[in-house]
Amino acid sequence: MKYDVSTAISVGRRDYQEDAVAADFIAGNPFGFAVLADGMGGHAAGDVASKIVVTEVFSELKLKLGNGYDVEGNIGQVLRNVAQGANDCIDAHVSQNPSLRGMGATLLAPVIFEDRLYWISIGDSPLFLYRGGKLRQLNEDHSLAPQIDLMVKTGQIDPETARNHPDRNSLTSVVMGRRIPLIDCKANPTELVPGDVLIAASDGLQFLENDEIEALLRKHAKRSSSEIAEVLLSAVERLHDPDQDNVSFAIIKFR
Repeated sequence: MKYDVSTAISVGRRDYQEDAVAADFIAGNPFGFAVLADGMGGHAAGDVASKIVVTEVFSELKLKLGNGYDVEGNIGQVLRNVAQGANDCIDAHVSQNPSLRGMGATLLAPVIFEDRLYWISIGDSPLFLYRGGKLRQLNEDHSLAPQIDLMVKTGQIDPETARNHPDRNSLTSVVMGRRIPLIDCKANPTELVPGDVLIAASDGLQFLENDEIEALLRKHAKRSSSEIAEVLLSAVERLHDPDQDNVSFAIIKFR
C-alpha cells in the first residue's frame, strides 16, 4: 500500500488559531501516522493546549513506533499511554500557569500499518473514510451532538432546532489534565483498500455537511491529496460563514 498525504490548516473567521496538525509518513515506510488537536479555553489557552497535545503525541509516537511492526500488537495501549502523557503535560502546564486553567484540546491520531488502520480519538474531531463514493465517520463523537440527533429521531425536537442547539458542540470528553472520561481506541484494525481516502479533521470542516464533503470527494477523489485539501478549504471559504471555526485536517490517500 502506498500513501499520498497532505495536511492543511486555516484560521477561518476567527482571530486566532487553536488547531494544530502534523503527519509522519516517510517515503518507503509501510506505516505512518497523523496527529490533530482542536484547542479550547480561549485565545492563548486553546493555542497552547493544541500545540502541547500534538507535540507530545507526535514525538512519543515517533519514538515508540520505531520500525512500526514491533508495537502493532500493542498499539492500543501505546496510544492510550501517549494520550495520557499529553494529558499529564496539560496538567503540569496549568499547575505552573493557573490563569490557563480550563484549557484543553481534542485528540485524533490515526496510525496505519500497511492496510490496517488504528486510531485514538478524544473529543469531537471527526475521522472520515471515503470509499466507493460513500463517506462515513469512523470514530465516536464525544459531544452532545449524538444525543441531540437522537432527540430528533425520537421526535422530541425538530431538525432545525437540533442543528442550532446551543449545547450541540459541548464536549463530553477532552484532554485537559483531568481524568479523560471517554476514549475511542479500538483493539481491532479497520482494513483499508486502494482508492480509500481518509480525512482526520477538526470540527471546523463540519461547517460543510457530510453530503457536501462526499460530493466533493466523489468528484475529486482521483486527484492528489494536496489538491483535495485545496478543494475542501475552498469549499469552506465559499460558505462565507461569519462564525466559521478554525479548520485543520490531514488527508491520506491509499494506492
